[in-house]
Amino acid sequence: MSRKGKVTVVGAGFYGSTTAQRLAEYDIFNEVVLTDIIEGKPEGLALDMNQSRPVEGFETKVTGQTTGQAGEGYEAIGGSDIVIVTAGLARKPGMSRMDLIETNAKIVRSVVENVAKYAPDAVLIVVSNPLDEMTALAAKVSGFPHQRVMGQAGMLDTARFSYFVAEKLAVPVGSVRTLTLGSHGDTMVPVPSACSVNGKPLADVMDQAKIDEIVDRTRNGGAEVVALLKTGSAYYAPSAAAARMAKAVAEDSGAVMPVCTWVDGEYGISGVYLGVEAEIGRSGVKKVVERNLTDAELAGLKEAAEAVRAKQADVANL
Repeated sequence: MSRKGKVTVVGAGFYGSTTAQRLAEYDIFNEVVLTDIIEGKPEGLALDMNQSRPVEGFETKVTGQTTGQAGEGYEAIGGSDIVIVTAGLARKPGMSRMDLIETNAKIVRSVVENVAKYAPDAVLIVVSNPLDEMTALAAKVSGFPHQRVMGQAGMLDTARFSYFVAEKLAVPVGSVRTLTLGSHGDTMVPVPSACSVNGKPLADVMDQAKIDEIVDRTRNGGAEVVALLKTGSAYYAPSAAAARMAKAVAEDSGAVMPVCTWVDGEYGISGVYLGVEAEIGRSGVKKVVERNLTDAELAGLKEAAEAVRAKQADVANL
């Protein structure tokens, strides 16, 4: 198997470490770097993952590196083709993603300044919450071209939507196709016209009341997990989504995925980071892929754009 390139995951919490494990087990990279500010944690996790290599049969090397507040240790990420930023506080029960904004803005700003210094050619994938605002902040702080900065949200929301539909109908998850656009949060926009089960429109196999119920559960999917866990937040599904985005970049696959990316004219919306479908490849977002939306879906997407636009402007100053 041909392995090449280097990917870094910043933040060795459950989300970050699980993402690093998934990336390593793909066995397509030469090296996966995992960093954290907690001394010894990334090194310990990396050692543990490396010891799983004989069992799982992958050769990708995992490197752990403790980093300091002043940027110490970031030289380990040098030459990374992709950097996934998971650093930041997780939600607690009763908290919204927006409750994290001020604290996580400072963390993301510091991280991205070091990424821009040591991995200036990387594609940046942001997963820190609130997602849309942190992605916009990362783009501003890094100075990277917009196509090289994107956020992970739509992949996760769509996966949750698909799972809930499959669970309700007792069908295989592989038979379900769904799509969400807009923001990662209250203004998430489900796209019923793009949803199907075994090729049949979702509306033909499920009544509107059930669809509305599932949409609401999807919109609150992260909060449901947080409430059950009591401490910490979701990481298995989110890490799967982030790792798949990184894989699409590494393999220059051209896969079309729902991601948070810069929208500038598409759907009649300009100058904002927003959840839309995009073609993903080596350079990050190759292009935004527009689909025919119903009037209601397009109105929802434009409403989401305006909701996040003001918050993205505010966060730039944090």
